[in-house]
Amino acid sequence: MRTIVLRKTVDPAAAALLKGGLAAVPTETVYGLSANGLDAAAVEKIYALKGRPPEKPVSLLVSGLDAAASFCRNVPPEAGILADAFWPGPLTMILEKSDLVPDIVTAGGATVGIRCPDHPLTLELLRACGVPLATPSANLSGGPSPKTAEEVLAVFRGKIPYVIDGGPCAVGTESTIVDLTVSPPRILRQGGLPRRAIEEVLGTEVRT
Repeated sequence: MRTIVLRKTVDPAAAALLKGGLAAVPTETVYGLSANGLDAAAVEKIYALKGRPPEKPVSLLVSGLDAAASFCRNVPPEAGILADAFWPGPLTMILEKSDLVPDIVTAGGATVGIRCPDHPLTLELLRACGVPLATPSANLSGGPSPKTAEEVLAVFRGKIPYVIDGGPCAVGTESTIVDLTVSPPRILRQGGLPRRAIEEVLGTEVRT
C-alpha cells in the first residue's frame, strides 16, 4: 500500500474512513490513528495495526458535544460547561455510551471517552465524515506518541492509506481525561489541561 500525505484536503481520507479504512490525523496534542468509531470491524484494524491490548478502550473524536448526542446518554450538565470552556482542546470526557458504540471501542465497558480536537483539518474531517472517529495515538502500543506527520510515516508507512499532515502538534502531550460519570468528577489522566482550570470552571473539587 502507498501512503498518501494530505496537506490541503481531507476528502480522500474521509472517503476511506467511511469505507472502513484508516487514516492518521493531526490534533493539538499528538497525532492519532483514526477509524469510523461506529464500525467495529474498522476499529479492530486499529487494534491489530498498533498491537493494542483489547482491554484498553479507545476514545472518540467529535466535532462538538451536539455531535455526541446520539451515542452518549445521561449527559450531565458538567459536560456542557466543560465543552463550552475547553473544546476544541485537550480535554477528554468520560460519558455513558449508547448502544450505537461498539463494544470494541469501550473494551466492553459502559462508558466512552469523547474529545473535540483543536485542529482545523481534523475538525473538517469530522464534519466531512459525519461520524465519531475512534482515535488512539498513531504509534505502536507502548511506543512514543508522534507529534509530526513524519514520525507517523516512520512507523506506519505503507500500512495506512492516508496521513493528514497538519504540522507539528501545538500542545505535544496527551489530553486530560475527566470521568463525568462519577460525582465529584475524577481525573483519570493528567494531560494538557490543568486540573485547576477544570475546577475553576466547574466550581467544585475534582478528584484524582
